[in-house]
Amino acid sequence: MNSETYIDFCFIRESSGRFKEEIDQLLQELFSKIRLNWYLDVKQKDGLEIIVAEIKGMSKWQSEAELIQFIETNAKEDFWTYLQGYKAFIYPQSKGGKSCGVR
Repeated sequence: MNSETYIDFCFIRESSGRFKEEIDQLLQELFSKIRLNWYLDVKQKDGLEIIVAEIKGMSKWQSEAELIQFIETNAKEDFWTYLQGYKAFIYPQSKGGKSCGVR
């Protein structure tokens, strides 16, 4: 079953240019077979390039632990070098309908 997936990553490195393109490529490689889309918010401050990647879509993961295991197994070394923080929410679809409380 598919799950609604929301992930935010914060990547930081010293300014040297083309960071957005590099992060986009890392995410394309990491999530190549998963129906996720992302938006990259780019900032520069105090000689640093900062990118917040807002990712959402549908995935097969049923928990945040499954997502973390996938990332630990598949992310390239540069991903880990730049990653400074993340948050993730996985909302599995439940079988059957839920009552809306109307009688």
